[in-house]
Amino acid sequence: MGYDIERFVDVVNEGLLCCICRDVLEEPLQAPCEHAFCSTCITAWLVTECTCPEDRQPLQASGLRPLFRYMRNDLARLQIRCKNHLIGCQHVSQLEYVSVHEAVCPLEEVRCPHGCGVRLPRADMADHAESCGMVGRGENREGERQCTKGCGLTLTSLDEKEHNCIEELRSAVEMLRSEMVCKLEDQRHETELRLDMQRGHMIQREAALKGQIDELKAELARISQKVKLLMDMEQQRRQDVDRMQEERLELLDLLRNIQQEQEAAPQRCHHCATRARASPSPGGGRVTTL
Repeated sequence: MGYDIERFVDVVNEGLLCCICRDVLEEPLQAPCEHAFCSTCITAWLVTECTCPEDRQPLQASGLRPLFRYMRNDLARLQIRCKNHLIGCQHVSQLEYVSVHEAVCPLEEVRCPHGCGVRLPRADMADHAESCGMVGRGENREGERQCTKGCGLTLTSLDEKEHNCIEELRSAVEMLRSEMVCKLEDQRHETELRLDMQRGHMIQREAALKGQIDELKAELARISQKVKLLMDMEQQRRQDVDRMQEERLELLDLLRNIQQEQEAAPQRCHHCATRARASPSPGGGRVTTL
């Protein structure tokens, strides 16, 4: 899992986000197709898959390589808040140096080093050590030697008379079990914290994507309405063109008929004049003047 994107002061370039967890790359690795992932994310992915989760091209663990140098430099220069910023730490540094601060952050919750199992902010641990009942139990004392009865525990001459191997081993096992439980609890606590942050991040992204989908649906509806309007206009235009074409044909027919009538008119007039000259006038062709 990567660095929570909410910890960064400025907007992070999309190319510096893990293609799986969508947080900022942590210990990044790059596929031959140039998609980048957190090492833990892509390693877990390749346990069950053999393709790139982004473009589904074939991918094996042996094909992974370090991120490009310029991208590593961009990552290292990002300004990030301490992981304890939610509980009051105001420290901000470049990503490449934040681990140095977090190793000594006074608000970092740590487990008592003396084995009592208490978890406190690092700044309060010194006060706790003054009252911790486990302080001094692990320190070397004068006259220590290993038990000769077979348990292998270190004893002092004062403890040897009261020493019971079985009881001491039971106590040692119980202490180891307690330490293991504490470590598991630490890991569980850290995992739950990161999962909660990741869950919140995914909810925000889901809401943003839903908003984008709604906007796209609205835009699609507007475009569909415009397309329908254009199709109606196109249909009307075709009808107008067809009607104009019919009118054109009618006008051409009318013009052709007129031309034919004009061509036939002189012939009829000439025929009439010829008949008039050939026919004699009444009265022997004389013209009577009144």
